[in-house]
Parts: sequence; structure tokens; C-alpha cells
Amino acid sequence: MLTTVYSNSKVDDETRRGLIFDGQVFVYSASPATKELIAFADELIREAFGPRDPETAQFDMPVEEFAALLADLKPRFIHHPRCEELLPAVFEEFGCDLGRTYYDVPRLRTSTSDDYLTSGISYAYHAHRDCWYSAPFNQVNWWIPVYGVVQENVMAFHPRYFDSPVRNSSDRYDYAVWNSVDRPDAPKHVHSDTREQPRPQEQIELHPQLRVVPEPGGAVLFSGAQLHSTVPNTSGRTRFSIDFRTVHLDDVAARRGAPNVDSRCLGTTLRDFRRSSDLAPMPEELAAAYESEALALARRG
Repeated sequence: MLTTVYSNSKVDDETRRGLIFDGQVFVYSASPATKELIAFADELIREAFGPRDPETAQFDMPVEEFAALLADLKPRFIHHPRCEELLPAVFEEFGCDLGRTYYDVPRLRTSTSDDYLTSGISYAYHAHRDCWYSAPFNQVNWWIPVYGVVQENVMAFHPRYFDSPVRNSSDRYDYAVWNSVDRPDAPKHVHSDTREQPRPQEQIELHPQLRVVPEPGGAVLFSGAQLHSTVPNTSGRTRFSIDFRTVHLDDVAARRGAPNVDSRCLGTTLRDFRRSSDLAPMPEELAAAYESEALALARRG
């Protein structure tokens, strides 16, 4: 699998999505809209941490206190009405059709240094595809750092597996159960994480790997089918980033997306997506069809 990184590409959104579905990665410099988004995130982060430097506060706080702070901060960002204004502005700058582009809530992520907090509210993701977690294969992932990042605290792509299957436990994952039971329990998992999550069930060759280091507000766009993982953070600073996901209605309706080489999970995340122009939900008939297809695939084994 040859992965190409496109820097500040001028291709239109439809072309870009097609390339992403083929395993390519796009990276963009910070734009006016992404700068506004990270400025808003920074405002909430600094309000939560008070006089402490958010990137080094982990060294001055008991881990339980740090986790409790994040358990309050992260939902406040996710559900803040300001995000409903900021994300459509990002999509418009990137050439997306707001009437046909649907997105899920933006999440504020953290990756602490030196194994300080790697479970629950600040989970350090093993190698995985989002599609193992019931994401549709036409999903585009957006990742934006709030502060400066380095190669020691970003994420890694493992592109050799984009079109090659990995034996995994996605057949034990049910999105409905995750939403009702496992996701609300995240703040309870401070020293370990016992929630059932899809994992590789064979040895993964993590190298060679691809790491992208954008500036604050820079954006990385990639397929939800791309195998990726959290890099063990040895930078001495907590990484704060924002991620969210989009799907285009035409891709969803036409089943246009990346190949499914190994996912067997139940359910679909499509009901989480809202139309950028007016927050209308994903048409139920499309979400129900994807759910039925996932069930049929799981039954076939």
C-alpha cells in the first residue's frame, strides 16, 4: 500500500474524499476557522486548569484529580453551542458542501506524558481502525492539535495494513452497548481500563509508520479505515487535540468508501452525525440500512 501525504492540496472535496478512501492522507496549515476553534478550546482548557500550565499540570496534580478535571472539561467542550458555529465554518473553508456534509461532535483529546494517565478519560489507543468501532467506511477523520506537537506525542499511521486484514476482536463490539454502558464509565477507569474494545489479535508490525506533525490549528484528514495508534508520549508535555468525523450524504447513499478488509462489529455510528447546515439528523433509513448490513456481515462471520 502506497500512502501519499498531500500538503495544502487544492483538490476539491469529492476528489479529496476519493483519495482518502484509497488510503491517502491530507495535511493542511492552520486556517482562520481552525485558529478560532483551537482558541476556543484553549479558553476552556485554561479556565479548567486555572493558574497551572495545561501541558505540564500533570506533574503537579494527583492523577485522580487530573482525571476528574478532564471528566468535566471534555463534555463541556463537546456539547458547547459555540462548536456548532465553529465546525461548519471549518468545513466551508475546506470546500465541503454544508448541505450534504454531516459531522459528529468534536472531541477534546489528551495524551499525557510518561504513562501518567493512559486509560479511561485519556485513553491511549492501541493500533485500531475506527471502523472496528462501528464507523462507516465513508468516514473522514479530522485531527487538529490545540498546542504545539512533536513526533513523540502525535499519532502513528500504519499504512501497510490499509488494504490488508488484521485479525481482531471487532466481532465482540456492539456500538449500542458501548454508548449505553462503556462510554459513560470512562472517568472511572483511572489506573487501568477494562472496557471491551476492539483490538488486534495478532502481532502488528508498528514500523515502518507514518507520523504527521502539524502546527497548532493544522488539520490532518484521513480515512476511518486507516490503522492508527496513539504514540507513547515521551515529550514531557500533555498533548491536547481536537478530532471529529464527517461523512458526505452522497457517499453514504452510494456505499462509496474505503474497503472493509476485516471489520465485523455491530451497529453504526451514523445516527451521531448531523448536517452541517442545520444540524438535521442523518436520514434514519440510511442508518438503519447500515445497521442491518453490519448485522448480516457479523452473522456470516
